[in-house]
Amino acid sequence: MTAVSDDTRTTPDTDTPARPKGRLTGTLLTVLAWIVGIGFFFPVLWMVLTAFKQERDAYTDPPTLFFTPTLDQFAGVFGGGVTPYLLNSLFATLMSTALVLLLGTPAAFALSLRRVKRTQDVLFFFISTKMLPIVAAIVPIYVAVNFIGALDNIWTLVVLYTAMNLPIAVWMMRSFFLEVPKELLEAASMDGASLWRSLREVVLPIISPGMAATALICMIFSWNEFFFAVNLTASQAATVPVYLVGFITSEGLYFASLCAAATVAALPVVIIGWVAQNKLVQGLSFGAVK
Repeated sequence: MTAVSDDTRTTPDTDTPARPKGRLTGTLLTVLAWIVGIGFFFPVLWMVLTAFKQERDAYTDPPTLFFTPTLDQFAGVFGGGVTPYLLNSLFATLMSTALVLLLGTPAAFALSLRRVKRTQDVLFFFISTKMLPIVAAIVPIYVAVNFIGALDNIWTLVVLYTAMNLPIAVWMMRSFFLEVPKELLEAASMDGASLWRSLREVVLPIISPGMAATALICMIFSWNEFFFAVNLTASQAATVPVYLVGFITSEGLYFASLCAAATVAALPVVIIGWVAQNKLVQGLSFGAVK
C-alpha cells in the first residue's frame, strides 16, 4: 500500500501593502476636506474675533490680526436691549417646534406605516406649499393678520413658523417611520396594544433620534427666519434677526457691534446643536445601515 502525498503547498495569505498611489490620493482628499472645512468655518471665526475688537480695529485695511480683546461690544449689545428679542425668538422657536412635532408625527405615521388613501397626493400637497415664494404670499398674509388684529403679536409668528416647517417635518419623519419594521406593530397589536399605545411605546422610542434631528432643523429655520418677522412685527414681537438690522444706520455699519450681536444670536443654536449632536448624527443616518 503506497501513500499518496499531496505536493500541493498552500501559502498563508499575506496582507498586500497599500499602493503608494492610493495613500497619496487619500492624503490629498484629507487635506482637501480640511481646506474646505476651514474655508466654511473661517467667516464664523472671523465674526467671533471681530466681536472682541474695538470699532476702530474692525475697519482697518489690512485687517488687524493682533489686538487687545475687549467685552465692550457685548456689553453694548446687552445694554442695548437684546434680551426681549432673544426671548421672543426663543418663545416662537420652541412653541412652533413643539407644534410641528405634535402635528407632524401622526401625519407622518399615517403616511408611512398606516397608509391612507391617495398618499402620494397628500405628500405632494405638503411639499407644494414650499414651492410658493414667501414674498408672493406676504401681502395676503399681512392683510389677514391685520384684519384679525394680530400684527406685532408673537403668536402670529408661532403659527407661521409652524406652517413653514410642518411640510419638511412630515417628509423627514415619514422617512424615519418607513425604517421601522411593520412586524413590531403587528406584534404589539397581537398583544392587545391600541394604535396610539403602539405609536407611543413602540415606534416613538425607535425613531427618537430622527425626531431630534427634525426638531433641531425646525428650530434652526425658525430662529433664523427674518422675512415674516420684519414685516409682521414692530416693537413687541420682534425677533433677533430684526434686532440685527438695527446696526445698519444712516451713520454707517457698526461692524464690531454687529459681530457681537450676531455671535450672541448664533450661540443658542450652536449650544443646542452641540448638546444634541449624538441624536442629530443618529437621526440623519437613521436607516442608512441595515
